[in-house]
Amino acid sequence: QVQLVESGGGLVQPGGSLTLSCAASGIMFSMFGMSWYRQAPGKQRDLVATIAGGGMTNYADSVKGRFTISRDNAKNTAYLQMNSLKPEDTAVYYCRTVKAGWPYWGQGIQVTVSA
Repeated sequence: QVQLVESGGGLVQPGGSLTLSCAASGIMFSMFGMSWYRQAPGKQRDLVATIAGGGMTNYADSVKGRFTISRDNAKNTAYLQMNSLKPEDTAVYYCRTVKAGWPYWGQGIQVTVSA
């Protein structure tokens, strides 16, 4: 059974930083790509960043240069380091993986960027 559990969200001022974590179980973590998505109120869920099992990364244009996705295979955990946060980064953030063609999502965690 695949489980993904996010942590590390919260309230931060514009220009601040947060690091999200996604702890995975039920998969051979090092072999699976991991992704972060976000969904703002009234908007669709959008891809933020991905990291392949081998470590190759990809980012949405809106977060390039500000966000960094990484992984620690020994801890079965993926991370999203978010710097220079803007109010428009406010959203519920989800981690996701795909196993046997089926997507698995975490429960989501709120990130609010506000003065």
